[in-house]
Amino acid sequence: MIKDIEPGRWLSDAAGRFGSSPALIAADTVITYREYRQLVHETAARLRRSGLEGGTRLAIVAPNCLEYVVLLMACWHMGAVAVPVSTRWPAKLMADCLWDIGCSRVVRPDDFYAPGLLDEISEWSLEDLVNSRGGGDQETRTSNQEIDPDSEATILFTSGSSGRSKAVVHSLANHYFSALGSNQNISFEPGDIWLLSLPLYHAGGLSIVFRAILGGGAIGLPAPQRSLEEAVSRLDITHLSLVPTQLYRMLQHQVPARFRSRVKALLVGGSPLPPALIQRAVESGLPLFTSYGSTEMASQVTTTRPGDSVEHLLTSGTLLPYRQIKIAEDGEILVRGETMFKGYLDKGGLDRRLTVDGWFRTGDLGRLDEQGYLAVTGRRDNMFISGGENIQPEEIERLIGQLEEVIEAVVVPVRHEEYGARPVAFIRPRPGCVSVPDGIRSHLLARLPKFKIPDHFFPWPEGLDSSGMKISRRDFIGLAEAKAGPEL
Repeated sequence: MIKDIEPGRWLSDAAGRFGSSPALIAADTVITYREYRQLVHETAARLRRSGLEGGTRLAIVAPNCLEYVVLLMACWHMGAVAVPVSTRWPAKLMADCLWDIGCSRVVRPDDFYAPGLLDEISEWSLEDLVNSRGGGDQETRTSNQEIDPDSEATILFTSGSSGRSKAVVHSLANHYFSALGSNQNISFEPGDIWLLSLPLYHAGGLSIVFRAILGGGAIGLPAPQRSLEEAVSRLDITHLSLVPTQLYRMLQHQVPARFRSRVKALLVGGSPLPPALIQRAVESGLPLFTSYGSTEMASQVTTTRPGDSVEHLLTSGTLLPYRQIKIAEDGEILVRGETMFKGYLDKGGLDRRLTVDGWFRTGDLGRLDEQGYLAVTGRRDNMFISGGENIQPEEIERLIGQLEEVIEAVVVPVRHEEYGARPVAFIRPRPGCVSVPDGIRSHLLARLPKFKIPDHFFPWPEGLDSSGMKISRRDFIGLAEAKAGPEL
């Protein structure tokens, strides 16, 4: 089993088993698995000639593209550590985080410029390292050196409750078992195409790279600045990974009959789905899969099964292979298994922050039913106290989301002189609703004690960027304080 995790064997086996099948598909390019292996060998050779050694941490700052995927695989093929970084980060934050983890080299596209970063980090051109058209490089044979599957392979950045980015270290074995368990639940075979609609600096996007090479499906790479709907149509997609906002936007358009007949899996994660959005996706004929996961667990932990009912889709599914889960006495979700990260990296080294018996505390709250389906009920650090009573915002959000007129809701606390804090809600109504729908307060009063009813219901703020994996509650709290603070 351990030898199966060696990157060189991945490429050789994939090229042997799926040779002429597409591996990477872009708007005007199709790369087969044999060509994929050749590109990776050429890129690894260029990295070596440029002075990159095994164990070196190499940051990558780029939008999703074919060259990015090849570079990732080349890093793992030669034992280097890939550090995908968000293209949205300001240069100073980027430089600080990379220096904190001892990363002094970065790869970027020629057209990506980060003022303030260039003076502190050695830069390489993505286009110079990866020639996706094939460069006829004479040095295409790279040594199949043994690479420890438990050594560092990736470092992903995730934000904690304090907002400070944490560097999450994974091994090749973590990613391997994550993909293996996912593929056992959602088949991804030759002829299938999984759209890379999530960024590669998120675990949800990165995991698609591993699922493809283990299952034989192809990665579909959307053209820059093009809509999700256009990418789905042009690339003839069969599999999709989306966050709720992306699903919402997709459903604003008529789902093409060709897509409905071809799509096999639409995997949604990142944050809970409003019930109305789930119902609408099912009514549109989409094979929806809901899930729960985390960066620390290399993407999915639980996922619904093929053919699950709408009732089951309202949960986050059941446990995937190679993971373990349990609910602590205080309701916190604990996880561990083959996919669990090696630790958080800082200047002092690796910190796993596990319980004495090896469980990772997720900070999420949840419960498991008799069939093993997980319901995530909120975040421990989102809970606040109002007049001595505990309020969990996600409980209120789920109930608001039951209304047909509502597509999304966010509940946050604002300071209150008498009660300490009070809840207010931001409501994103369905298209056609010009204001916050009537009846929300009476709907909640029938289902919640009065102290949990928000004092204000504000319309969704215009221009707020909610296209990321998760909403920023800090942004909403700032808006809420500005709107409601003087009144409370």
